[in-house]
Amino acid sequence: MLFTEKLRPRVDILQFALLNQKNIESEVARLDLVDPVVSGNKWFKLKEYIGEALKENKTSIVTFGGPFSNHIIATAALCKTFGITSVGIIRGEQPKIISATLKHATEQGMILFFVEREKYKSKEIPQFLHNKYPGAYIINEGGYGFLGMKGASSILRLLSSKKYTHILSAVGTGTTMAGLVESSDIQQKVIGISSMKNNFALENQINHLVSKENKNRFQLLHDYHFGGYAKFNSDLIHFMNDWYLTTNIPSDFVYTGKLFFAFSKMLEEDDFPPGSKVLLIHSGGLQGNNSLKNGTLIF
Repeated sequence: MLFTEKLRPRVDILQFALLNQKNIESEVARLDLVDPVVSGNKWFKLKEYIGEALKENKTSIVTFGGPFSNHIIATAALCKTFGITSVGIIRGEQPKIISATLKHATEQGMILFFVEREKYKSKEIPQFLHNKYPGAYIINEGGYGFLGMKGASSILRLLSSKKYTHILSAVGTGTTMAGLVESSDIQQKVIGISSMKNNFALENQINHLVSKENKNRFQLLHDYHFGGYAKFNSDLIHFMNDWYLTTNIPSDFVYTGKLFFAFSKMLEEDDFPPGSKVLLIHSGGLQGNNSLKNGTLIF
C-alpha cells in the first residue's frame, strides 16, 4: 500500500468568520492522516528513496536527524515494514533519557548513534558504521534531495489542486517546498513558512532541487519561527488551541502551528486578494507534541 497512489489525502474546508469577511476560500490537505506513523510529507519524501533501496537490494539504510525528528521515526517505520535495517545518526550527545521520538524509533527497530553537534554538521558517516553496514543506502537529513523532491511533487497530483491560487506549506529542509513548486501551475503562488530563524540558505536549497524554469518561483517568509526551530511561546500554544477549537484540526509547534499562525496573520493583513483560494499543506509531525507537558494542548 505504501507505494501505490491510492492514498489521496483528505481535504478539509475551512469555515470561519474572517475568511467570509475577506471573501477568501481555504482548504487544508490533511497529509497528517495518510499514515499514523510515517506522518504527512515524510511518506511522500521517503517513498522514492525506499523504492530505490529495495531495487538495489540494500539491507540497511543510514540517515540523520535530531532527537525530535519526524524523519527519523518515519524512516525507522518504513524500514521495519520492508525488512531493512535502519540506522539513525542523531545530533547531540546521548542523554540519560532519550526523547519519546527516539524511543519510538528504537521500538521500530532503528539503531541509534549519537554524534556531537559540531561533528554532526559535516554529516559524515563514522568509519565504524561503514564497516558495520557496508554498502548501506544513505538518506540525507529530512529526506533532502532530488528523490525526496520527486516524491513530494506527487502531493499536488493527488489533489484537485488546479483550483487554488495560493499554496502554503511549512518549510524545514525545503524538499517538500521544491516538490510543490515543481508540480504547481505557473500562475499559482507557492509560499513557504520557514520553521527556522534566519535560515536564508533555504532559497538556494530549494533552487538547487527545482528545474531551471521554476527557480525563484516561490516566496519564503521568515517572520513566523517563534524564536527558531522547535521554539515556541504561550502565544503560539494559545493559537494552536484556538485553531483546533475553530477548525478541529490539530497542529504541532515545530511546523504546522507556525504555518496556520502565519496564514491567519496574512488573512488579517490582506495578503490574499479577494476571491483567492488557498491550500494549506498539513505536513503532519504531530508526534513532536509528545515533548510538551500534559495539558499544554487540548487535543
